[in-house]
Amino acid sequence: MIDIHALALELTRAFADRRTLPTPPSARDGLDLSTAYAVERELVRMRRSEGHQAVGVKVGFANKALWRALKLETVLWAHMYDDTVRYADANAATLSLAHRISPKIEPEIVFKMKAPLGVGITEAAAALEAVEWLALGFEIIDCPYADWKYQPADFVAAYGLHAALIVGGPHPVTAANISELVEQLADFKVRLSKNGQVVGEGSGRNVLRSPALCLAELASAMARQDGAHPLAAGDLVSSGTLTESTPIQPGATWTASVEGIDLSTLTLTLV
Repeated sequence: MIDIHALALELTRAFADRRTLPTPPSARDGLDLSTAYAVERELVRMRRSEGHQAVGVKVGFANKALWRALKLETVLWAHMYDDTVRYADANAATLSLAHRISPKIEPEIVFKMKAPLGVGITEAAAALEAVEWLALGFEIIDCPYADWKYQPADFVAAYGLHAALIVGGPHPVTAANISELVEQLADFKVRLSKNGQVVGEGSGRNVLRSPALCLAELASAMARQDGAHPLAAGDLVSSGTLTESTPIQPGATWTASVEGIDLSTLTLTLV
C-alpha cells in the first residue's frame, strides 16, 4: 500500500528543495491513476492547511494520440492555487525562476467559470454557456522527475507539474458571441516567441479540436474520480498547451500572440 500523505510530502519537498527523484513513483511504488488522484487530493488538503486555496484546475494530456500511447481514457487534471496563479498587468508580467528545477512554458487558453459545468456535454457551445470569460495564458510546468521521464500517474501526483499560471486580459463570453467563439476556438493560430524569435506554433485544434471541447471533457473526467469536486462558478481552467512545451531560463522574454480570435498578445519576462 502506498502511503498517500508520505508521497504527497515527498513530492512537495522535492519541488521545495529543487531535487529530482531518480525513479518516479509509478516505477518505484506501482503508483496508479486512482491512487495518484488520492495524492492530488492530499496535496489540496495540505495546501489548505497552510492557508492557501485551490482556485481552479489545469488540464494535461489534451491530445488523443497520447491517450492511445499511454492507455488513457480522458484528460488528466490537477489543482492550481491562489499563490501560483497571477494576472498580468496590461498583458505583461515578470516571473522569477529562482526556485524551479527544470521549468518549461506552455501557451494555453484559460477559462473562468460562471456556472457549474454538467457531465456528458459534447458541444463547444454548451460548454461555453458556463464560462464568464476566456484569456490567453502561460502555464509554467516544472518536473521533479529525472530527465522529464514519468507516467500519467506521476504527472497527477506532482501537482500535474503545475508551477505557475500567468493569465492575460479576459475576453467576455456572452450569449451574443458564443457561436463566433465556437468557430474561433477551433481555428485560431498561436505563435510562441522567445526574445522576438518564433520558437513554436500551434492552434486551438491541438487541444481536443478546441479548448471549449477540452473544457467539456474535463468536466466529465472530474466526475469519474471519487472525491473530486465538480467545476464550479469562479473556478479557473487552464485548458492544455497549444504548442510543444518549451524549456525556459532566466533572462528571456516570451510572448504568445494569436490570429483568428480577439485575445491580446501576452508577454512574460523571466528573471
